[in-house]
Amino acid sequence: MPFPSKRLTNSERIFIQKYNTKLRKEKDSFLSHAHRDRLQILERAFSFISKVIQNSSAQKWCRRKRKEGKVHAVITIEAALSIPLFFLAGVTLIYLLEVQATRISVKMGAYSAAKNAAERIYLAPVLLPSKIESDIAEAIGQERLNQSIIVGKSGGIDCRKSRVRPGSGIIEIVVEYKVQPPVKLFGVPPVPQGERLKIKGWNGYQRGSYAEKEGYVYITETGTVYHKSYQCTHLKLSIQAGTVSDIGDLRNEYQGKYYPCEKCKAQSASGMIYYTKSGDRYHASLGCSGLKRNIRAVRLSEVGGRGACSRCGRSKQSASFYF
Repeated sequence: MPFPSKRLTNSERIFIQKYNTKLRKEKDSFLSHAHRDRLQILERAFSFISKVIQNSSAQKWCRRKRKEGKVHAVITIEAALSIPLFFLAGVTLIYLLEVQATRISVKMGAYSAAKNAAERIYLAPVLLPSKIESDIAEAIGQERLNQSIIVGKSGGIDCRKSRVRPGSGIIEIVVEYKVQPPVKLFGVPPVPQGERLKIKGWNGYQRGSYAEKEGYVYITETGTVYHKSYQCTHLKLSIQAGTVSDIGDLRNEYQGKYYPCEKCKAQSASGMIYYTKSGDRYHASLGCSGLKRNIRAVRLSEVGGRGACSRCGRSKQSASFYF
């Protein structure tokens, strides 16, 4: 049963009011502290989660930047390697084209020089390398040679191995030179090049059976023998040109030395000298009678006391007629 109600006094009523007020304050204080603690926990959790998210984003951003940096570095390395290689390939292609153009120019110049030599061979059966070189330089053009990749320019063309074949009159032009790279890389040395061509001298050669039918042989004005073949090396001299300083080292086809000619006084020569492969004398002039052969075709019965040549007299080769 309920307690009987009691009428409160003023002092009791005031005490209860104060107690309720204090209790309410303590309750509010307790709630505020609990709420504050909860908020702090939430703030700490939010701060932790934010830091985790920020760290994760930062790591992803750094990772992405590092990847981009690697890609940029690879592109830079490839560019640094490919551009020089592309430039080198272009220079090499241009160099090969220039080499081919130079070879064509030299070959055409050699052909022009050979034609000039074929015209002159009728007057003197000798080939001067210096004249061949000057003819090649003139045919190519001095300006073109000065701008070419030939080592030494016009002075780098060497025709010392050019010669005239004895008997047949075939002119063999040999041109040697070197080309240098336009850009000196890796110590690449000059590359040797060469051109070789043959042309028949315009000496009016014609083979026929006239001499064979009539029994003709060939003699010279000062000779003591007759020759059955016009191709005999005693008649068709292979005249070579050289210098006095080189004559001591030269040998003929019999490995014999050369001595000065008494007719042209070659002993006092100081410049160019001339000699033959089959002879033993060198001459100071192409006009020396020792280099000339005034050949006549006569009947065998008209040779007089001349004997047969030791080289062609016993051969079965038929005589040939030249005009």
